[in-house]
Amino acid sequence: MARSTRTRTNRADSPRAGGAAPEGQHEGEEPRGAAAEGPVLIDLALQGGGSHGAFTWGVLDRLLQDDRFRIDGVSGTSAGAMNAAVMAAGFAKGGAAGARAALDAYWRSVADAAQFSPFQRGPLDVLLGRWTLDHSPLFVTMDMMSRLFSPYDFNPTGRNPLRGILEEAIDFEALKVSPIRVFITATNVRTGRGRVFRNDEITPDVLLASACLPTLFQAVEIDGESYWDGGYSGNPTITPLVRECQSHDTILIPINPVERPGTPETARDIMNRLNEISFNSVLLKELRMIAMLRQVADPGHSEGAQWARMRIHLVRNEIMATLGYSSKLNAEWPFLSMLREEGTKAASDFLAINGDAIGKRSTLELDRLLEGV
Repeated sequence: MARSTRTRTNRADSPRAGGAAPEGQHEGEEPRGAAAEGPVLIDLALQGGGSHGAFTWGVLDRLLQDDRFRIDGVSGTSAGAMNAAVMAAGFAKGGAAGARAALDAYWRSVADAAQFSPFQRGPLDVLLGRWTLDHSPLFVTMDMMSRLFSPYDFNPTGRNPLRGILEEAIDFEALKVSPIRVFITATNVRTGRGRVFRNDEITPDVLLASACLPTLFQAVEIDGESYWDGGYSGNPTITPLVRECQSHDTILIPINPVERPGTPETARDIMNRLNEISFNSVLLKELRMIAMLRQVADPGHSEGAQWARMRIHLVRNEIMATLGYSSKLNAEWPFLSMLREEGTKAASDFLAINGDAIGKRSTLELDRLLEGV
């Protein structure tokens, strides 16, 4: 992965942002010789999902090894926010190799801390090779308590074990000057709106706010306002990538399945599916807007044109539909390693099929999102 240079040019000021495409070139495509001029700028959109974020780690590790691309910006929520901040800080200190090393060190620290976690798989699940915590006595107890009591009751001190890991794993001064622009979303409890934090605003509190599930953790206070998980307002949000980055290619790395076979019947499965649907809703709305703007004969030369010219790509993630909610709290190293390997494989498959299309055209069929609307 080539090293980026940090600029704050808005896409609206770029020659690519407006005007008709040259003859023989489709709207939203780069000139045919653009790839030969250097690495293609890309943005990354990283979803959250607890320890399932190790899948994203695998995808990032693979992308960082491909010199055809240069990461311009990253938007992340929850576990996606952690991955984004760790990668960008590592990149600032050591380029792609530094980013890969930082991600590896972070997830190893998570696994080390999990050895002392009360949430462990039951003996039968270990024997059968299942990653679920559904049969863990302490997980079942916590799940029941979260429906009856608030975190202000069962965790009055507001302790979050991730704080120490983040403070040790991320050089926040390096993150401030990283050539990779980072956008972290958290949800303002009072207004219900998302707030996007940028490189020089990101602190451990910001990352913990982006991952603050209100049934498990107390709201995180920042600048006098309380914040919950960013997934409620954008998982992740694409808006800052469109407005503030120069890249026209965004690669989505999903964690929460958009589709899940069957109808959930247990209380836990119903709540899990509700969370998946709600956490995907804002992202799907943004993607639908891109699809609709593309169908407009003349989207103009304002922000609407910027959205219409976005090329969207998706790294397929088949394994998440086989995993349940409880495994998001399973941070055993063998599980994290398996997810990383799945992410690396998914990224390799994605690049083999779609790598040459990046910088030229979308590889995700957005028009399907308009069906039934």
